[in-house]
Amino acid sequence: MKTLKITTILIAIFIATNPASISQNLTGKQIIEKVYNRDTGNDQTSDLSMILINAQNKERVRKLKQFIKDYGTVEKKIMFFVSPADVKNTSFMNWSYDDESKNDDQWIYLPALRKTKRISSDSKSDYFMGSDFTYDDLGDRKLEDDTHTLLMEENVDGKLCYVVESTSVDKDYMYSKTITWIDKATFIGVKKEFYDEDGELLKIMTVGNSQTINGIIVVMKITMENMQKKHKTIMQLSNVNVNNGVSDSYFTERMMMRGI
Repeated sequence: MKTLKITTILIAIFIATNPASISQNLTGKQIIEKVYNRDTGNDQTSDLSMILINAQNKERVRKLKQFIKDYGTVEKKIMFFVSPADVKNTSFMNWSYDDESKNDDQWIYLPALRKTKRISSDSKSDYFMGSDFTYDDLGDRKLEDDTHTLLMEENVDGKLCYVVESTSVDKDYMYSKTITWIDKATFIGVKKEFYDEDGELLKIMTVGNSQTINGIIVVMKITMENMQKKHKTIMQLSNVNVNNGVSDSYFTERMMMRGI
């Protein structure tokens, strides 16, 4: 690392602690709004590998099929587990609304119970199928649910990123805050830190292997690592199709029970 003059160091410290000197045009809230409004296409289908890695570095792999469709005021997503046998035919569905006053609707179908269960607000902090993603992580957070502060700009893997801290307006929310690194060129979050209710680092999510499919940038790999439990989940997409038309019939409780 090159030696820097004292004046250069002082300038760097000033820039890092004064967001206004970094970006005169965008506030933290405006940056997050651009992330939320990024074009992800009208619909998407994909195969999904969920890889669970424990503290001993042992892996369990689960295969899923995923369908997503944007209806303008609501985005619907459904996932079907296809293997291994102990989770086969389990399904999960999420409806996210543009309406700021409406929370996500979520359901899970457990074939052993032959019953579709609605995920209550009290269960949103539960972990999904042994992964490091909570039910809340799988939904869409509303812009107004947090206060967003631009902290600085920083390079992550060669990408110049905004660094935005988001603090929930709900003091009882499961995360005391999150910090997101957002690629300035694409407004895709490439890294996100989650802090628990005591302000301790809980999880780190990293995003990679983006591809452009039918003109839409698709994130192909997401890794969520629980720093406290020493457990990791990798979500890897393949066979992705965008804007090819997805039937409305997929997004029903009947289809959850029937499977694919």
